[in-house]
This record gives sequence, structure tokens and C-alpha cells, in this order.
Amino acid sequence: MDLVLLCVFLPLVTVAWGQYSDYYYGPYNYGDNDEWVNVYRQGFNFQCPHGQVIVAVRSVFNKKEGSDRLWNYACMPASQSLGEPTECWWEEINRAGTEWYQTCSNNGLVAGFQSQYFPSVLDREWQFYCCRYSRRCPYSCWLTTEYPGHYGEDMDMMMYTYDYYIRGATTTFSAVDRDRQWKFIVCRMTDYDCPFQNV
Repeated sequence: MDLVLLCVFLPLVTVAWGQYSDYYYGPYNYGDNDEWVNVYRQGFNFQCPHGQVIVAVRSVFNKKEGSDRLWNYACMPASQSLGEPTECWWEEINRAGTEWYQTCSNNGLVAGFQSQYFPSVLDREWQFYCCRYSRRCPYSCWLTTEYPGHYGEDMDMMMYTYDYYIRGATTTFSAVDRDRQWKFIVCRMTDYDCPFQNV
């Protein structure tokens, strides 16, 4: 009897695994030799290759280096169902020393980061590099947990589920620790064009 059940359920498990096993992104390639995209107290500009979006963010904090962080990013191609990016742009600057919330306008997805360090506030200003895919619209959006879990800790945020995309972030800034915690805004995108846009 057990052998009969095994013969019945094994093909079902195999089919289910085949349907969902590719819905995991990792492991991530953070670029050449896992090097950082910046040095302490310096600005940087990181953009994914054309047609790719940010899927992972890594960072380490160093109080002795002006309470600054080293950053690295991983990119992966957007789903083929989205097609090619139709437009890319830099969003408005998020000022150093303040809390902020921002999503890519025009239903864009985050495909890069630009940042400049300000020693007067021991913090960075930020810009998102966003790309729009035709007129696809976000849905099923949610906020990740805080990265890092506590101010001053290392940070390693990864998108584990395929077809979810980073659309922006909200950050809090500690005037005591001179560090930020991030919550990333993550959404799915429709497989069809939509008649509306976000602001």
C-alpha cells in the first residue's frame, strides 16, 4: 500500500517542484570578486546593465570611517514577460540627515543607486535609478523588514522570490548612531499594460 501511494504522489511532487523551483533568485553575483562599489566617505554611482534590476543589497558600517558604509549590489534580468525597459531616469535626491520615503515614479523599478557622502552630517544623500517597462503596473506591494536589524550592523538584503521587484524604500536615520535602517518597497508587476500611473 505504501508503495502505491509513493507511486501516486511522487509524480505530483516532481511536477510541483518543476513549476516552482526556479522561483528562487540566489546565489547572487555582487560583481568582480565581491568588491565594494564605493570607498568610505566617497560618492558612487551604480547602475545595473540594461534590462536588469536590483535584487540584493549588501553593506558594512564603520564608525571610525565617518559612520559611513561600504555598499554592493546584485542585479538580475527582469522577467521576460516585462519586455525591455522603455525609459530610465534618476529620481529626485533624498537629502542627508533626514528620514525619507520614495518609490520610483511612472511605475518604475529600481535599477541603480547614486549616493554622495556629507561629512557635516555623517550621512549620505541618495538617488534611485529607475526603469519603466512599457506601461506595466505594480500590485501586491509590501515593505521588507528593517535592514540592518539594528543601527551599525552589517546589512544583507536579498530578494528570494522571482517576479518581485524593488520599487523604492523608506529609511529612518539615527542622529545618535549616524546610521540608517532601510525598508525596501517590493511589488509584483502586471503582465499587461495599465491605463494609469503612480506619481
